[in-house]
Amino acid sequence: MITPLPGAIPTKPGSATRPFPGILADVVDLEGNSVRENEGGYLAVKYPWPGMMRTVYGDPDRFRRTYWEHIPPQDGQYFYFAGDGARRDEDGYYWVMGRVDDVINVAGHRLGTMEIESALVSHPAVAEAAVVGKPDEVKGQDVFAFVTLEGSYSASDELKNELKKHVVQEIGAIARPGEIRFADALPKTRSGKIMRRLLRTIASGEAVSGDTSTLEDMSVLDKLRETS
Repeated sequence: MITPLPGAIPTKPGSATRPFPGILADVVDLEGNSVRENEGGYLAVKYPWPGMMRTVYGDPDRFRRTYWEHIPPQDGQYFYFAGDGARRDEDGYYWVMGRVDDVINVAGHRLGTMEIESALVSHPAVAEAAVVGKPDEVKGQDVFAFVTLEGSYSASDELKNELKKHVVQEIGAIARPGEIRFADALPKTRSGKIMRRLLRTIASGEAVSGDTSTLEDMSVLDKLRETS
């Protein structure tokens, strides 16, 4: 429902671009209010659309709970929510940030990866961020962030420390990334979704395995390994 239309609108690397005609998408908070440009939120669709599923077979209550009750209605307007976090830029292009139910358990604290990513992206130096959990003997898991920078910024240890402090200010000390790795690009599917499974593998230092046929650019993985 949100995907590039070749020749119809310009594309942006990594962006799912704009919704199809007739699909009224939005990025909202948990109260159903639209968030600001480039601010992380919940990707939702307003109003029904042609071809949408009408129920879950044999369990209509589950269909309603799972997809329609996560975000409360606004003035009778219900939101369809499939579980993805996203942001919308100044041109109206949508960037899917990942599943909101993806959590990291840091020293007994459950942290949503989308929340940390939103904090990173709110820094003017960050164009895009992806957060995964890295196994840690003491904490159980530690926060590992992959970050791509805006064109006018350069990677440095000083900027890493600044971003870590920024996350602490936005969320708290428990969410402070243990490691930040700068990257020119993140591994994504052809539809623009970040392949976090591959990032978790790289963060843990393991060899990449499993199906990578949906990966848009295999060279991205090689570059991420080289920056380790």
